[in-house]
Amino acid sequence: MNALIKKVTDLPMLIRIVPFLVFLGLTTCQGKWGLASAFWFYLGKTLLGVWFIWLMRPFVPEMRWSMSWEAVAVGVAICVIWVGLDPYYWHMKSQDAPWNPFVPFGEHSALAWFMVAVRVLGSTLVVPPLEEVFYRSFIYRYIANQNFLTVPLNKFLPVPFIATAVIFGASHYQWLAGILCGAAYQWLAIRRNHLGDAMTAHAITNFLLGIWVVWKGAWIFW
Repeated sequence: MNALIKKVTDLPMLIRIVPFLVFLGLTTCQGKWGLASAFWFYLGKTLLGVWFIWLMRPFVPEMRWSMSWEAVAVGVAICVIWVGLDPYYWHMKSQDAPWNPFVPFGEHSALAWFMVAVRVLGSTLVVPPLEEVFYRSFIYRYIANQNFLTVPLNKFLPVPFIATAVIFGASHYQWLAGILCGAAYQWLAIRRNHLGDAMTAHAITNFLLGIWVVWKGAWIFW
């Protein structure tokens, strides 16, 4: 009985952490079983991510999509920064092979185009809710107080703000752009007191970046 009570008590934390960690774990498996496995794992984790989001919705009330001019402006600006800033700073780690499905599946392959569509849709509709819930709803508030639900989303806290942005940036190859990106999304969450605008900005950034990648063949950003 005590174990059951503890599980229920920990649910707000687990529901924000476990989906993200499982999603991240599957990301580390991409390409481990041959080049083509990177794309099949992405498809699998995207479908699993949709299921996770469906399960999370009743328990994470701040995870609701919303639109504002600030979300659009931030989403577009971060995409421009992400691409434009990349040549002008050093990167802390080497990047894995670019995520280019036309290499294993063929230049004119319908399967390759299907994987491109999966990547664009996954990064636009699945990644933003999972990441915003983990970083903005959990990490930011947990750094401030282990009883994180007592910390309002709209409360600006300098140390958690900076720390969350740095952690978010460090998880990306384009780390400097990632830090600026994390700070911008956190600002939206604080300003709006929910995750909806941050999720929308995140989705716009990822969608535009996906269009840029395919249009320019700039696979390094994937």
